[in-house]
Amino acid sequence: MASRVRQDRLLELVRINGFASLHNLANLLKVSQSTVRRDLGFLEKEGSVKRTHGGVFYTGPAPNLGHFNQRQQREHDRKVAIAELTASLINDGDTLLLDGGSTTYELAQRLVGRPMQIVTNSLPVATVFTRSEETDVVLIGGYVHARSGVAIGPYSVSMIQQLNVQRAVISVAGITDRGVFNSNLLLVETEKAMMQAADEVTVVADSTKFNKSSLALLCELSMIDSIIVDDQLEAEWVKTLQLAGVEVHIAAVGAQTEPTA
Repeated sequence: MASRVRQDRLLELVRINGFASLHNLANLLKVSQSTVRRDLGFLEKEGSVKRTHGGVFYTGPAPNLGHFNQRQQREHDRKVAIAELTASLINDGDTLLLDGGSTTYELAQRLVGRPMQIVTNSLPVATVFTRSEETDVVLIGGYVHARSGVAIGPYSVSMIQQLNVQRAVISVAGITDRGVFNSNLLLVETEKAMMQAADEVTVVADSTKFNKSSLALLCELSMIDSIIVDDQLEAEWVKTLQLAGVEVHIAAVGAQTEPTA
């Protein structure tokens, strides 16, 4: 079996199961465990899997949601840089609430295998953590927005109101001096509940989101505790955010690395 064909088959086995042991993969492919390790090393560099003690997790693309996939590809390098920096600011043992943005999906891939509790309303984000023994996942229910795979609406809000987390990580569609915006009214109501459930609110947004508004105002700048943004943000905006009491973290684009075990 050619190496690329074998690696594709290996990836498909991991994707279907969410988690697989080296022993089982070697038996299914009828190859040695050392061959499986080499193939997994290649796939891990691609960002498709993450090795951990006793096996490997799938961390590849999200479920096939067209709109989500399109958003994930936009400004991908900036989103990856932001996700890398955000992951470094999160401690093992934390309780996090992650929304369904494409940047928070990149963040989720970099948190796989770390001991923490994750609360999310996103099917793609929850899928990343499938069968991760180190991470407890709470999936928020409600009306699922077909284009993004995100649960929103009154049922989602009701469930979130019963929870408390240390940090909510939220993505937005636009940021102006009036505050931060998102493009769906039900999503904004759900994210307001997320903010109220969190001890600390962190916004992740690439620099292209600034000086843009959208359909619904989520909150004023002063209601954000911290923001992680790429290094293309104008210096004047950094000052504006700091004057509003927001802690600003700048991610260097191009300095990021692939997720490692």
